[in-house]
Amino acid sequence: MLYPNNIEEKIGFHQIRQMLTERTISQLGADRVGTMEFTTDVDLIKRWLRQCSEMRYILSSGMNFPLQYFYDMRPSLARLRIEGTHLEEEELHHLRLSLDTVARIVTIITHEDSEELFSCLRELADDVGAYPQIVRRLDVLLDKYGRLADSASPELQRIRREKHRAESTISHTLNSILRRAQSEGLVDKDAAPTMRDGRLVLPVAPALKRRIAGVVHDESASGRTIYIEPAEVVEANNRIRALEADERRETLRILREVADELRPYAEDMKQSYVFLAEIDYIQARARLAEAMKAYEPEVSDTTQIDWIQARHPLLERVTKVVPLDITLTKDARLLVISGPNAGGKSVCLKTVGLLQYMLQCGLSVPMSERSHVGIFENIMIDIGDEQSIENELSTYSSHLTNMRQMLRHQNERTLLLIDEFGGGTEPQIGGAIAEAILKQFWSGGTFGVITTHYNNLKLFADEHKGVVNGAMMYDRQQMQPLFMLNIGHAGSSFAVEIARKTGLPSEVIRDAEEIVGKDYIHSDKYLQDILRDKRYWESKRQGIHQHERTLQERIAHYEREVEQLERSRKEIIAKAKAEAEELLRESNRRIEKTISEIREQQAEREQTKRIREELTAFRDDVATVDTTSKDEAIEKKIRQIELRRKRKQERAEKRKTESAKAGSAQPQRNSQLSTLNTELSKGDTVRIKGLNSIGRIEQTDGRMATVIFGEMRTKLKVDRLERAEKEKPQQAYAALASPARTEAKLTRQTIDEHTSRFRQDLDVRGMRTDEAVNAVMHFVDDAVLVGVDRVRILHGTGAGILRQFIRQYLNTATGVRTFRDEHIQFGGAGITVVELI
Repeated sequence: MLYPNNIEEKIGFHQIRQMLTERTISQLGADRVGTMEFTTDVDLIKRWLRQCSEMRYILSSGMNFPLQYFYDMRPSLARLRIEGTHLEEEELHHLRLSLDTVARIVTIITHEDSEELFSCLRELADDVGAYPQIVRRLDVLLDKYGRLADSASPELQRIRREKHRAESTISHTLNSILRRAQSEGLVDKDAAPTMRDGRLVLPVAPALKRRIAGVVHDESASGRTIYIEPAEVVEANNRIRALEADERRETLRILREVADELRPYAEDMKQSYVFLAEIDYIQARARLAEAMKAYEPEVSDTTQIDWIQARHPLLERVTKVVPLDITLTKDARLLVISGPNAGGKSVCLKTVGLLQYMLQCGLSVPMSERSHVGIFENIMIDIGDEQSIENELSTYSSHLTNMRQMLRHQNERTLLLIDEFGGGTEPQIGGAIAEAILKQFWSGGTFGVITTHYNNLKLFADEHKGVVNGAMMYDRQQMQPLFMLNIGHAGSSFAVEIARKTGLPSEVIRDAEEIVGKDYIHSDKYLQDILRDKRYWESKRQGIHQHERTLQERIAHYEREVEQLERSRKEIIAKAKAEAEELLRESNRRIEKTISEIREQQAEREQTKRIREELTAFRDDVATVDTTSKDEAIEKKIRQIELRRKRKQERAEKRKTESAKAGSAQPQRNSQLSTLNTELSKGDTVRIKGLNSIGRIEQTDGRMATVIFGEMRTKLKVDRLERAEKEKPQQAYAALASPARTEAKLTRQTIDEHTSRFRQDLDVRGMRTDEAVNAVMHFVDDAVLVGVDRVRILHGTGAGILRQFIRQYLNTATGVRTFRDEHIQFGGAGITVVELI
């Protein structure tokens, strides 16, 4: 139920309806706005809001959505149902354009790709026909200007062709007569043939009309010009008039024929224009929502108002509006608002009424998206002065009449909006009656917003559950309203302050204060002081809560960072342990190999025992690393391992120095042999450049060679070898005679030197490209020489240029089986792992 009958004018909805009509693009949409009405159907409201949301998406996305040619053809189609009637050419043209618009809209909203986007708009198109056969028929029948085309029928084409020839003949004849008359001075030099009553004529001065034979058809308004049809073209003009009559008869025949074709579809086609009207209405709602910065809230089938930042859309057009936060729930369903006059109480009341009414008419509402909205079956208001001289109603009587209607129809799904509750009569009895009526509203479970100045109603709100006070805030220092609603406390009328501001004499104000009593005046001030203090401490409380939330967020952030650091530490330790285990396995393999070779060479057992002890100690150091231990213990253990490794390295350097001294005592080879330019081949005697060990080439492919040094076979690049002289028999005999096999010993010393210096990781970061490739080339050769099957090259990521050139070389290196990126946990693309043959 809506009360009173002029509720739309009371809350200003008639202006919203006018704004909506202004945004329609056709009479179809304007008529649909006129039928817009209030509803309590939740599903229908949701569907209306969803339609508006979908149309807003269409308008904002730049989609090529047709919003033109919304012609209202319903009257024409209604007339077409009568036998013998027809549509004029312009009507057929509008029918063709509008049906094409319908077809394009239906295609867009029913496309399979837009099934979810336009689910509600799609429902509108379920029973809508596009009639493509009619559009095609009219395309053939009409030209681009909406007239019947010459090809509409053979007879029409013949008539128009003859008419065109006749008009050309008349034009030629008339131009000849005109030029002759101009040369004789009968007609002005700038005169031209014109049309009068459908006939071509010449403009002639009245004094010269007898000089040109013909029929006078018209005279100018000034009387200075008459229009003569020369006798030579009268017959031709008559022929044209006859052809025009024939053309009209043929046109009517064609139009009646087309009408007969359209008549069976006339009734069904009206549904297409109902669809166009709905589309126009929806796009108007969408444009209005954009203009008001409104949105489509989620509607629930409950009686509630929980609005945040609600704005009055009409007031917002003329002034800056202070948004309101309004809440009505089961536990606080009656809001009693008090405050000074002109403080915004009535605006708050009308905002609630207008926005709720707009919502239940399917319109978007200007409020925050965090708002929650419900539905009311009845909206009843008492706003303004309803006094009537005709009905002998005073202001107070009209208010009581409204109260009677509200008491009669109120229920738990009713929203009451009452302005100046209890006003219009003697304050004491008016306040008593208002309190009694408010009690009935409270017991009836109804919802409402009520404005008042009566203190007894404020006390009633404090004493009854479900009724709450609200105050329109007022700045006592600036003596001006703030237009802000504060729910939970009663407001003051500030009568004395406002009277003083308006300039009333001070003695009048003093007398008023004495009449009412100092206690009343002071109690009002004390109330405002309490409210001011409450606002202050409320802001402090909110600030503390905000700081607590910020602190909790930072604590959570730091806890996440600590967890991340702990995970990273464990990953680093696990990586270090994995690398140590890999080093251990490699060391074990190499040492076992060395021990095997030492046994073959009859080395001392003490040396083997020492090597095994060092290996065992290294294994124990790695095994003692605990990934779950504290950082200090891990660092201590790592330092111990580094110290042992350093001592081991110093012993290796010492052995290296002793081997170098022993090697320097050997006789030097002939240096000229290293400069031979002949290519090395199978069976040649060679040595490694810079070394004394002599070997024999077992096989070669031009770039790589397999060389036998004593009892050891290895692969080397050819450019690292040089030709050497074969040993003389005495030298060979001496070598064979040596019990320690001197040559094999020297070769083993060379290999040991490379082995002791060799590291499986090569770091080329920071080098130039040529330096890095050269270092990788020698690194791979050394790896092949010492028998390593896997090495790593650290080049970093960067721009990837160094990595690219290194891998290009590795693709050409003979000793390389394959290469790949290191595991992501151990360096990823910044390290290349090379598998050797």
